[in-house]
Amino acid sequence: MNDDTSAGPRPAASPPAADSSRVLGPEEIRRALTRIAHEVLESGHGAEDLVLLGIPHRGVPLARRLAEQIARAEGRPEGEDLTELYGALDITMYRDDLRSNPTRAPSPTRIPRSGIDGRTVVLVDDVLYSGRTIRAALDALSAIGRPAAVRLAVLVDRGHRQLPIRADHVGKNLPTARSERVHVQLAETDGTDAVDIVRPGAQGERS
Repeated sequence: MNDDTSAGPRPAASPPAADSSRVLGPEEIRRALTRIAHEVLESGHGAEDLVLLGIPHRGVPLARRLAEQIARAEGRPEGEDLTELYGALDITMYRDDLRSNPTRAPSPTRIPRSGIDGRTVVLVDDVLYSGRTIRAALDALSAIGRPAAVRLAVLVDRGHRQLPIRADHVGKNLPTARSERVHVQLAETDGTDAVDIVRPGAQGERS
């Protein structure tokens, strides 16, 4: 499974499919993450006791980018170790579709050495859709510790919620039809930064 520390050559960038629309490019994604980082800082009055936990796959590099933005905004030295600020939260064993798809391979969970008890945890993911992934993440989080507060940051909120879950920080609200897919690509996992809406029948679609 890919994460933000994957080694080896990056896959070639995928051009938009003929029946898709590009809604975010590299610069728009950079600006969205910069805004989210500042919102996270303002909502928590700084980065003290803050932990960003990315949900694999693409939530992990997004969490790392947000950690870098927050460190920069706080004036931390370039290249400072940020392992106490961000990590990864695997949700595989907490998904409600595991019985129908038991072959899912877990990803590593990486929690700061100081843990999450009494800290503010920001869950980070690429797309918020039904809310079921976040429900699984909350269950996985409760098995690890007891944070003081939990917030949610997503690059894209496409609507169509099936559970009463709302993001606190959103890069872009993107109305979609249920039949469409939101295809997110990140440089760390896909070789480029892009968000496309893919219509029914397109190849390589992903939600």
